[in-house]
Amino acid sequence: MKIIHNKISLPDLTQMAAAGFGDMVKGVVDVDRQLLALDAQLHSDLEALLLKDGSKQANLWGINLYPEAPLEDFVELDSMINIRPSVGNRSRGVENEAIQKKIFEVVEKWVKR
Repeated sequence: MKIIHNKISLPDLTQMAAAGFGDMVKGVVDVDRQLLALDAQLHSDLEALLLKDGSKQANLWGINLYPEAPLEDFVELDSMINIRPSVGNRSRGVENEAIQKKIFEVVEKWVKR
């Protein structure tokens, strides 16, 4: 479990996935601080790591990365931490398109494809 401070390569992500879920790596994105935390059994563990590092919960969104998938399926916006009825997000996905865009930008910033 770590906050990414240097770009991570697809082979590194593939290794991470193989050691955990097989084909997927869980991640949490801080859309405000432009941070990405990866590699835990639960999104909530990554959320806690970022909160301890100074992130605000309102800016944290759970994702899954599939390093072997085609580009259009590489990022999955699906996590229990995303359910926030108080801000209009009633699903495990990310319903706000502006937030989706920010998530993809952060992933692009930190993952070397």
